[in-house]
Amino acid sequence: MIDSGLFEAKKLYPFQEKTVTTIIDELDKNGADFNLLFQLPTGGGKTVIFSEAAKRYIQKYQKKVLILTHRIELSIQTSRQLSAIGIDNKVISSDVKHLTDESHYPCYIAMVETLNNRLQENENFVDGVGLVIVDETHYNSFRKIFQYYAGANILGVTATPLSSNKTLPLNDHYNKLIVGESISSLIQGGYLSDAETFTYDVNLHGLKIGTNGDFTVSSSELVYGNYFMQEKLLFAYEEVAVGTKTLIFNSGIETSLRVEETFKKRGYRIRHLDSTFSDKDRKDVLHWFKHTPDAILTSVGILTTGFDEPTVETIILNRATRSLTLYHQMIGRGSRRLPNKDKFRLIDLGNNVRRFGLWQDYINWQDAFRFPDRFLESRLSEDDDLEFEVEFEFPKHMEDLVDTQFLESFSMRDVYYDCLDKGDKGKQAVDLSLLNHSEGIIRMTKNFDKALKVQEALQEHIEHRLKTYTKCIAKSTPNYFKYLLETYNRQLRQELRMALDDIDDED
Repeated sequence: MIDSGLFEAKKLYPFQEKTVTTIIDELDKNGADFNLLFQLPTGGGKTVIFSEAAKRYIQKYQKKVLILTHRIELSIQTSRQLSAIGIDNKVISSDVKHLTDESHYPCYIAMVETLNNRLQENENFVDGVGLVIVDETHYNSFRKIFQYYAGANILGVTATPLSSNKTLPLNDHYNKLIVGESISSLIQGGYLSDAETFTYDVNLHGLKIGTNGDFTVSSSELVYGNYFMQEKLLFAYEEVAVGTKTLIFNSGIETSLRVEETFKKRGYRIRHLDSTFSDKDRKDVLHWFKHTPDAILTSVGILTTGFDEPTVETIILNRATRSLTLYHQMIGRGSRRLPNKDKFRLIDLGNNVRRFGLWQDYINWQDAFRFPDRFLESRLSEDDDLEFEVEFEFPKHMEDLVDTQFLESFSMRDVYYDCLDKGDKGKQAVDLSLLNHSEGIIRMTKNFDKALKVQEALQEHIEHRLKTYTKCIAKSTPNYFKYLLETYNRQLRQELRMALDDIDDED
C-alpha cells in the first residue's frame, strides 16, 4: 500500500456524486458480466469518481476491485486517492511477483503489461475480483486482460470514448455508455478554465499518413523542423503568450530540441522533455517547470496523460494530428482551474481547430460510441481537403512484399482530374488504380496465394486511395464506400488470378 501522506480526500462535487450513484445503479441493475463505459472531460475528476465507485462497490458486494492503468504515475495517483478515502490497496508493480496478503487488500492497482505477465504465469494471480476499472480505456492494450475476468463487471473510463484502433471499437466490449458533464457545462460551473483560442494558418503540405491513421513523425519532423515553422511558432508565442507558463506539444524529438534552441537564443526560459529521459531527469524538469512562473516546456509524447500541472497558462499545439482523442488530451493539460485562473490560452499551429472544432464545442459522444467510423469520417471530412495534401506512408516491411515505389507513382487525385480533362468518366481512375495495384503486386510475386496475402496487407493503402476518390466525386457515404471497397477487392482478385494464370501458361 502506498501511504496517502499529505494527499487529502476530495469532497465530491454534486455532479460527481450523481455520477457515482448512476454507475453503481447501472452495475446493480444489470448484474455480472455487464460492461459500462463512462466519459468525462479531462479535469472533471475521473480518478475521484471511479475511486469512490470502487469504494461503494466493495462495501455493497464485498468483492475485490482491480484498477488497470497504463502508466505508473496514474497507478500511484489512484492509490493515493483510494488511501485518502479509506480503501486499503496495493499497487502491483514490476517488483511484485507474488501476492501473499490478498485477504488484507480489497483493491489492487496494476499496469496492464505487468499484470498480463503475472496472469500468464498464474491466471488466478488476483482472485475474487468482481469489478475491473480501466482508466484511459481507449487504449487497446487493456483488452488482453479481459479474458481473465469474463464473469466480472468492467467499468471503462475515458475523456474520449473512441478506440485508439479503429478496427477494435469500444462498443465491441462495452454494453452501454454514460456521458458525463460536457466541457462547456464544467466551464460554466466553475470546474474548468475556459480556452481562449488563437489559430495560425500553416502549410501542412508534405505530411504523410501512417498506418495508425495519424500523421507520421518523420514527415512531421520535416514540416515542423524547418526555419519558417520555427519562426512562426516564436511569433505566435511572442504575440499571445509572453510571460505565461507555456506547454508546447511537438510530434518529434528533433523538432522539440530545435524549439528549445530557438527560444533559448531569444533569452526565454525553456527546457525540453521526451520519453527517453530517466525518471530522475524527468522529475527534475517537471519540478523546474512547476516552480518557474514563466517557464516554457517543449515536449514529445509524454505529457498527454498522467500529468497534472494546474499552473499551465498556455498550450501550444506545434503539431498536427488526426486523432480527436490526442487533440483533447493535449488541450486538457491547460484546463485545470485555480482561484486566479479561469482562462487559459490555446495556440494552434496545426489546423487542428479547423479539423475538429473548438475544444469547448458540443460532441455527441453517444454517436461516437455507437457509430465510430461514421463519426470520425464526418469530422475529418471537414478538413478542407487536407487529405489531398498528405501521402500514404507504407510500413517499412511492405517494400519486401510489393513494389511500393511503383504504387507511390500513382496519384488518385491527379489521375481522376486527368481523366476528366480527357473527356473520360472519373470512374476510370478507379480502374487505372486497380491495374496499378495489380502490377505492383505481380512485380514481386508470381504465386497467386502469396499475391492474395499481399492484397490483404495493402488494405489500408487501398482504402486511402478510394477515400481520395470519394472526396473527388463528393460522395463519401459509408454504404457507398463499403460497396466501392468490396467491388475493388473482388475485381483486384480477379485481375491477379487472370494475370498470374497467363504467366503460368507462358511458362
